[in-house]
Amino acid sequence: MRFLVAALLLVVPIPAATKAEQKAAQSILNSLTLRERVAQLIFGVAYGDAPAANSKDGQRFRHWVKDLRIGGFIVVNRLQYGLARNAEPHTMALFLNQMQKLSKVPLLVGADFERGASMRVSDTIKFPFNMAYAAARDSDASRYEGLAAAREARALGVHWIFAPVSDVNNNPANPVINIRSFGENPEDVAMHVSSFIEGAHSDPKNPVLVSAKHFPGHGDTDVDSHLDLAHLSASRDRMDEVELVPFKAAIAHGVDSIMTAHMTVPAMEPEDIPATVSKRVLTGVLREELGFKGLIVTDSMEMKGLTKQFKNGEAAVRAVEAGADVLLMPPDPDAVVRALIAAVNSGRIPKKRIDQSVQRILEAKVHVGITKKKMVDLDAITESLDLPEEGDRAQTIADRAVTLIRNEGDVVPLKTPEQACVIASVGVRLSTFGQRLADEFHRRQPNARVVFIDNGMNEAALEAQVGDTSACSAIVFATYTLNTKLSDNLSALVTKLTEGTVPVVLAAFGNPYLVADFPKVAAYMPAFSTAPPSEASVVKALLGEIATTGKLPITIPDFARYGDGIEIERK
Repeated sequence: MRFLVAALLLVVPIPAATKAEQKAAQSILNSLTLRERVAQLIFGVAYGDAPAANSKDGQRFRHWVKDLRIGGFIVVNRLQYGLARNAEPHTMALFLNQMQKLSKVPLLVGADFERGASMRVSDTIKFPFNMAYAAARDSDASRYEGLAAAREARALGVHWIFAPVSDVNNNPANPVINIRSFGENPEDVAMHVSSFIEGAHSDPKNPVLVSAKHFPGHGDTDVDSHLDLAHLSASRDRMDEVELVPFKAAIAHGVDSIMTAHMTVPAMEPEDIPATVSKRVLTGVLREELGFKGLIVTDSMEMKGLTKQFKNGEAAVRAVEAGADVLLMPPDPDAVVRALIAAVNSGRIPKKRIDQSVQRILEAKVHVGITKKKMVDLDAITESLDLPEEGDRAQTIADRAVTLIRNEGDVVPLKTPEQACVIASVGVRLSTFGQRLADEFHRRQPNARVVFIDNGMNEAALEAQVGDTSACSAIVFATYTLNTKLSDNLSALVTKLTEGTVPVVLAAFGNPYLVADFPKVAAYMPAFSTAPPSEASVVKALLGEIATTGKLPITIPDFARYGDGIEIERK
């Protein structure tokens, strides 16, 4: 595997910008005022809907584009009833076209398409999470996903894919990376990261930027940086051998940008500040040591890992001082513009430093072609999304990712599936989790018992919903949570079931480490993905319709080792 990484690092990187791109970008830069230049560093948050021009959201977006002249947008999910709601493709593209019409300099649009557009947009192919690709041991599939993500992105008006996740998830208590990572093995992660980048860059008709994240590595942390400041205690030698391996491979494969992490890294930065605002990390390590020439983009500047320590304007100034080029989702873009102008006027930030970042941003805009064509064809969207071939590829990788760990009494495949009981722990009542699982199971076994429970239920409600399971031939308990633990009531329920006489198969679509809390399960089947194709794959594996060939891309303490996986042929 060390030879593999060495080979990955020998790849000649894609040039950051051609001379023609540099010249075109310089021409645009020369036409901008200082205020317009600092505004190019700001990428505001949008939700993919198309608010009326006179609505609060509509007025805010138009102000950012027409008056403030920000550099671009990141499209994220809007929360509704506590759940993330994906954008509708045509509405999203319409909104982006509206914003492009208002822009003096074309807007660069990004999105977290970690598993293709489906992470943010409805009616698109539901690709599995990254860890499923590692369980399937299929880097070619990662390459294909990168290609598909680029094509989907450009059809929607997105030019910058904030993926691949390059974190090595070697901490079972990690609450935020988890199955978004390709696993715990740095060489595996590097291979899949490189493949995704190659795929995304492989179609000249759909040029996109990609971003390795979250530098210098968010995998060995136990704090969600959305909620607080995370901490990485590893030594620099360990970081060179683990955390930095995928980022070095990404740079060697011409990754266009690298996203920072809101986490302290004492091995690189002795001061107790996030890497996002550390010059030692961004300039010293990333630029000077690793030789990265592309865009450095912050993680969301709304995250508490940053905002608990620094206010909006100061955080932006410090990030630019540290070496960041793009300020992602600042809470108050106007305040950021004022703070950066003041920093330049006071001499705190040299004007040349601003121009360096703006030049990189403008070169990226020229590279993806939006200085020549910034609008997308709304009529062509339907023909560009949800393609059958891509759906088949997503299903294939989901099938190959299903992994069987432990199989006492050969409970899998289910011997009498018509008498099996399926309990889907779907998180909240409004979730769509479990629907595909139930549909696929009932299509094959119409009389099988499938019940849904959620973590809002108390003990009595759970027992009433689950009912008597003594007549079940086997119990399949499906969990979708990415949390590091089940709620107390759910945990007690699973423990009680595993202590009974009916064998329990734990099917984990979310956090694969949860099984360590339930050592008495008869069988364990992680799918490493909550995407609907993975639900179908687990049903097929339970019924013996597909072989189980997946291998663990992680270690589950006190339960299973990296590489474990029981192979069973299809019936």
